[in-house]
Amino acid sequence: MPTAIIADDERLMRDQLRLRLGQAWPELEIIGEAKNGDEAIELVEQLKPDFAFLDIRMPGKTGMEAAQVIGSKTHIVFVTAYDSHAVEAFERGAVDYVLKPPEHERLLVTVERLKTHLNKPVLDVNSSVTAMLSQLAEKITAKPTYLQWIQASIGQDLRMIPVEEILFFRSDEKYTCVQTAKYEALIRKPVRDLAEELDPSLFWQIHRATLVNVNAIEGVTRDIRGRHLVLIKGKSDKLEVSRSFLHLFKQM
Repeated sequence: MPTAIIADDERLMRDQLRLRLGQAWPELEIIGEAKNGDEAIELVEQLKPDFAFLDIRMPGKTGMEAAQVIGSKTHIVFVTAYDSHAVEAFERGAVDYVLKPPEHERLLVTVERLKTHLNKPVLDVNSSVTAMLSQLAEKITAKPTYLQWIQASIGQDLRMIPVEEILFFRSDEKYTCVQTAKYEALIRKPVRDLAEELDPSLFWQIHRATLVNVNAIEGVTRDIRGRHLVLIKGKSDKLEVSRSFLHLFKQM
């Protein structure tokens, strides 16, 4: 039975990839999960899986850095959110890739490719990994990479929400509400972390607990207490603006 590990710092993404792989390749046994590149290296050393599914960007050692260590010990499959430049680099390399969020049809292609690698020496299959990683690293570090979607829970379901569809984020003590035009979802990531991972030209932080999509702003008003409130297109919500963020609206 072929074996694999999954390395991704997002638990929901690990769960989703495990589920999708189980559907596309029921015989594949996921024998370990890691939250970062360091843990992935340890798992490969201990468990010797046939394949390692590595998220490119993780805390500690990244997926790229981990691959440079374990690339001769297991077949590498990158899990990536990056654009066509990265995909082109993967296509020229001797490894495969899975784009986030993993789609069933694309995973079927990956599975067929991986099956052909099972009987090949790992060193031969990954002989061009180092050169490909160097090329990819240059492309990724050339400009900031921001979140392209949010993984959020709606009841028992996991949904991948494109960031451009999100009107605003608003946090309380435990959860952050993700509001779109059609529905509301919940995540555990606080606004302070989201503010660092989202494109600042698209999302403005207007309060310590609130981020708003610039394209969703209908206008700004003041209430009887003198507070500035952001009006959201198509919604009744009014989002308070802290004094420290009022300068954002001087240009409007």
